[in-house]
Amino acid sequence: MLARMIDPAKLSKQQLLDLVQDQASKLATGETQLADRETQLAEQSKALAQSHDIVRQLEAKISQQQKDYLKLWKERFAAKSERYIADPDQLRIDFGDTPESSDAADGLHDAVDEADLIPAHRRRKPKKKDRAFPAHFPRTETVIDIDQAEKTCPDHGEKQLLPESMWDVREKLVMIPAKFEVEVRKYKKYACSGSPQCGIASAERPTGIVEGDKYDTSVAAQIITHKYAYHLPLYRLQDVFAGSGWSPSRSLMANILTNCSFMIEPLLAYFRQTLFRDRIIACDDTGLTLLYPKVPPDFDLSDPKQKRAAEVYAAALEKNKPSINAKMWAYRGVTVKLNVFDFTVSRHRDGPDLFYENYNGTILGDCWHGFGAIAAESGGAIDRAACSAHARRKFENATDYPADRAKWMDWFQELYDVESQAKENSLAGEALVSFRRCMAKPVWDQMRGELDSIDDRTEQVVLPKSDLRKALNYLRNHWTELTRYLDVAELPIDNNECEQLMKQVAVGRKNWMFAGSLAGGERTAGLMTLVSSAHRNDLDVWAYVDDVLKRLLAGETNYEPMLPWSWAAEHPESIRQYRQQERSDREVRKRRAREKRRAQKNRQAKREQ
Repeated sequence: MLARMIDPAKLSKQQLLDLVQDQASKLATGETQLADRETQLAEQSKALAQSHDIVRQLEAKISQQQKDYLKLWKERFAAKSERYIADPDQLRIDFGDTPESSDAADGLHDAVDEADLIPAHRRRKPKKKDRAFPAHFPRTETVIDIDQAEKTCPDHGEKQLLPESMWDVREKLVMIPAKFEVEVRKYKKYACSGSPQCGIASAERPTGIVEGDKYDTSVAAQIITHKYAYHLPLYRLQDVFAGSGWSPSRSLMANILTNCSFMIEPLLAYFRQTLFRDRIIACDDTGLTLLYPKVPPDFDLSDPKQKRAAEVYAAALEKNKPSINAKMWAYRGVTVKLNVFDFTVSRHRDGPDLFYENYNGTILGDCWHGFGAIAAESGGAIDRAACSAHARRKFENATDYPADRAKWMDWFQELYDVESQAKENSLAGEALVSFRRCMAKPVWDQMRGELDSIDDRTEQVVLPKSDLRKALNYLRNHWTELTRYLDVAELPIDNNECEQLMKQVAVGRKNWMFAGSLAGGERTAGLMTLVSSAHRNDLDVWAYVDDVLKRLLAGETNYEPMLPWSWAAEHPESIRQYRQQERSDREVRKRRAREKRRAQKNRQAKREQ
């Protein structure tokens, strides 16, 4: 502006030069300021980008924390059903598959029927229930009469008593607490008159559970059943017995349990031998708190289990720990209906390694590395099969890629549908293998194809640290073990049946809290083996345990009749028929639910076409 106002013709040459230099200096200063401004803008852009990165990291951290919170919430409060609902937005009442929830569902249906909310053509047929009390219950009859004044009619005089066949009969169940009685045994004695050197002859005293034979096996069976079938700690069992007039000390009941545990050891060894006849043995474990003395007991270091216990005890003492996180293992035969429990001080493979020693067959379990090591060191005698439910749960928790997750969950649902159809048609042997190869193998092939196609793509498609990537890696790493069931008819698709045995330990652990010693943990494992095997075979646990203890006390060494299924054949009256009926009813409900879901899926597929 200044240059335009000054007439160059009126300026001298020096003035013009000074003017040009001044303008050039101002221009250089402006360029410097502009460069500084650009530098500041670049630094601000960099700082802003860093801020955005921090925000994204914080958002990812918050998202992960929300996922972790949701996962913990589900583990603590949500239903434990394994069922997959394809449409999470579809609101419905999910009662689960437990007997208690089934009863609740039946009660809801009954309430709806009574309220007449369902049209007549859509009502389900009422189930005929036998509400009569068992015929073998003793009955006391009471005849209830009307008042004397009511026996006379003011118009017709004395009323006539109707025949008894026309009377109303109502039965009411009365509960009488368990009754104790004392069996007094008098042993006759004989001696030679006037010849004391001949001694006294008397009948031989039988062997008892405790010294003096003061307690019958029925008392011991009651203690075992209440603690390991009903999960009552001994102090609560005191109250149960006190209601019948007897208040035993806890130490007495503990002594009875200890002696019974020692007495059944040969039978438990036979259980293990019988279990090894099964070509497939499933395995799972759960934690159990173990208290230990400050002065550790003497261990036999030649025994691998005791050597491991000595190491764990020493480490706990060194760290001044109040307790040890021990493990309770369950070994479940797939075709042999036995459940065998074992107690170890840690999840080291000493326990399973010793149990599967000399075994020839298949281990079914999760993908714990210990099972792989046992199979690898067996020289081909042991194969390993993995649990598809574990693989499925990995995808269920992979909520970061919902579309991909839904695809994988649908595939797993198809696999379980195949197993359900095979069960509904009672397929077994080669027929089941052929059915699986025809129906399930194509689904596995689809999963393999998708798995390989994801691996061929860039890592940005599925991030390396995402839950879906972890699920895919799990599936890839254990593919052979997961698909082994396709070629073995007896091998189930998952290990859920064995995992459910852990509930028996968990419910007990919630009540009696801990094992007081290493011997106490081993005793718990042995007695739970007896009780759980009886429960699995739908037996009256008390009746079975009582009879087994009687036979063992009598010196019987033929253990074949004491196997739960052999004993059930001899004592059909002690089979819990209602358990079998409940199981059958649950299967029917599941089958109907699956059929309904398949029909809905087919209708949806037709609409999409």
